[in-house]
Amino acid sequence: MRFEQVVRSTPGQYISEKGALAALKDTLVEFKHPYIITGDKSYAAFLKHLPEPLDLPVLRYDRTASYEDMERLANLAQDADVIIAVGGGKVCDTGKGVADKLNCAVVTVPTVIGTCASTTPVAAVYYPDHSFREVAYFKRTPYASIVDLNLLVESPEKYFVGGICDTLAKWYEAESIIRHLEGNLEANVEMGLAAAEVTKKILLRDTKSALAFHAKQEVNDVFKRVVDTVYNVAAAVGCFACEYGRMAGAHAIHNALSPFKETHEIEHGVKVSYGLLVQLAAMKEVEETKHLIDFYKEAGFIYSWEQLGIEEAKESAFAKIADYAASDKESFKLAVPGVQAKQIVEALYLVEELGK
Repeated sequence: MRFEQVVRSTPGQYISEKGALAALKDTLVEFKHPYIITGDKSYAAFLKHLPEPLDLPVLRYDRTASYEDMERLANLAQDADVIIAVGGGKVCDTGKGVADKLNCAVVTVPTVIGTCASTTPVAAVYYPDHSFREVAYFKRTPYASIVDLNLLVESPEKYFVGGICDTLAKWYEAESIIRHLEGNLEANVEMGLAAAEVTKKILLRDTKSALAFHAKQEVNDVFKRVVDTVYNVAAAVGCFACEYGRMAGAHAIHNALSPFKETHEIEHGVKVSYGLLVQLAAMKEVEETKHLIDFYKEAGFIYSWEQLGIEEAKESAFAKIADYAASDKESFKLAVPGVQAKQIVEALYLVEELGK
């Protein structure tokens, strides 16, 4: 069995409530040498909601989520028995990578609602120049994930939008992979696919309300339900379905966009959701593409090339994106077996036409 086929569950502990940071001290009680890895803004938000100070060493990541930075941080935390990753997706991915190198536990404290990075055993790894490198698979899922709803309701809206966008792709990518399998699915794959369907149902129903409550900084059942969907329900998709519940065409387009510097400040999930439209168009799922474009417009998500802000001419940029996404190293072929660059170019143009 290949490593990426090994089933690893969602976090050992998932604590999601108002004031959840009060549970962090007890969560760490059995560890002797915790280290915090964080960023400046993330750490400030963390300290604001931390009930009592923690006298722990604090290391800053370099914003890349690169192997190079993971190695640097691991060298600074050689005696750690647990890494506490406090921040967004790149911080959590960096913390998981450092813990993997040190063969120790990791506790995540997400400070934005951007991806399911805080609850999964995988990471999106980049080069130091911020271009995408690969997906890394780690030996363990987080020991615990502390989800403080009071902290998160104050987080920037753009990350929440990105998290919803990224999570919405779970069902469509998983289904696009599984539809090509023959015979009955394994039980764990069925479980992962069921979780993916739950994410779609909740997000299409509750996104507009959850964003409105977030804008008012109101924590309620709807807000919590969408937060938990982005983090923990979404994590169950890949944790149980493994390679059948992870990345397909949508993430391939995200990765193909990474060489364009204008996209570096756009949230991961927002680029994935644009890629989802391209995937569905390439699959000839025109009505579903239209349906999602309408949903994107209502929710304020990106649905057109112009919104990405890329300066390069569309014709040459589309060719580069298609070549990248159709390459053997990428995952678009899982959604459209044997996909050719020409098909992806056609899908990119179709999305533009449908979005008018």
